[in-house]
Amino acid sequence: MRKIWAIAAREYRASVKTKAFLVTLFLMPVLMVGSFAAQMVVSKLDSTKKRRVVVVDRTKGGDLAKFLLSAAEARNATDLFDEKEPTKQVRPTFELEVAAPSDGDEKAVGLQRLAFSERILKGEIDGLLEIGPGVYGYGQTKDPDGWIRYQSNKPNVNDFLRWAEPMLNAGIQMRRFREAGMDQGKIQAMQRVVPMKLKGISQRDPADPDRVIDASDESRVANFAIPFILILLMFMMVMIGATPAMQGVVEEKMQKVAEVLLGSVTPFQLLLGKLLGMIGVSLTVSGLYMTGIYVVAYRFGVTDFLSPAVLAWFLVYLVLAILMYGSLFIAIGAAANDMKETQSLLMPVLMIVMLPLFVLVPILQDPNSLFSTLCSFFPPSTPMLMLARVSVPPGIPWWQPVVGVVGVLLTTLACVWVGGRIFRVGILMQGKGPKLSDLIRWAIKG
Repeated sequence: MRKIWAIAAREYRASVKTKAFLVTLFLMPVLMVGSFAAQMVVSKLDSTKKRRVVVVDRTKGGDLAKFLLSAAEARNATDLFDEKEPTKQVRPTFELEVAAPSDGDEKAVGLQRLAFSERILKGEIDGLLEIGPGVYGYGQTKDPDGWIRYQSNKPNVNDFLRWAEPMLNAGIQMRRFREAGMDQGKIQAMQRVVPMKLKGISQRDPADPDRVIDASDESRVANFAIPFILILLMFMMVMIGATPAMQGVVEEKMQKVAEVLLGSVTPFQLLLGKLLGMIGVSLTVSGLYMTGIYVVAYRFGVTDFLSPAVLAWFLVYLVLAILMYGSLFIAIGAAANDMKETQSLLMPVLMIVMLPLFVLVPILQDPNSLFSTLCSFFPPSTPMLMLARVSVPPGIPWWQPVVGVVGVLLTTLACVWVGGRIFRVGILMQGKGPKLSDLIRWAIKG
């Protein structure tokens, strides 16, 4: 056991004392925060860019185009600036160009659309809004003449569509009310939409138990964000710990260091020592990051989502995930002769590691559904998915994460056993690189 701990300590020191580790440790959160900040800055810059749209109104008289043009002028004059900072523009200007419609036959309509599409490709305009001649008709219609059509190749047109669609429908309804002789103001008042306010669950005030307080708006965001962050953190810790360990084994094998080490320890002792060192590195990094996450959660008053139970399950599942996947990464490193060979051998394991990320969103949306429960009991995905279900209030029955630990523990023992057999054969093998079938044969026959 003393030799195993000596190997683990050596692996831990070799990882945490490198400049690359320190740079990664501090640079990763900076890059993540910086990327979000850059996206926000670019989004704000793009949100104030002028949108140039051509409007073709095929209705009789072209009243809708005139109505939309007048509404755009009023919006540009009053609704572009921040309410708190009247000199700061926060919304884009809509510049509309009303074009005369072509003849109604299919060929003429197609040629006109093609002409404006070419202008879009040249960057002269951002889009083409076409109002069909039958939009004043009642009821749903499958006839394109009753549609409002928009064409563009730019991804930033949602702001214009969110404004133009309700505005055009308001103009269409005004025309329908007028033709039907109805009191438009009274009908619109009766149709007023009552907004729904989304809030978290109410709870007692800690300072005054007789007083009930509403959850903050931040808590509703934290209900989804904190579990998502914990899962990404676990994924990062597995990759940060396992990948360098695999690369280290390949380097030791190429430099004949492994042969010297195996003169003093068994292959299983060497494998287990590297796994323990990997766990130490991952726990060190995750501890620092979790401290930062808790500080941010405390700042916004959402520490309830980081309860001691959630943190405990995070540590348990993190250790098991590192043992499970780390043993396979190290075994692949021992089997390969160079880093190039690890790429093809590692692909099936990477797909299994990333599998929980593909189903994470529906599980966070409904953690107690049958789909979520079944997925979380699939051992390779259990560490991430069970943690996601535990961290979403109100949580899950206590026996489910316990059963999940048992399943992952058994799978981990199997992976360590398989990894040890592959490691024992591959660490001293030179020459032709192994195939995936060779790894399976080594795991079965030794």
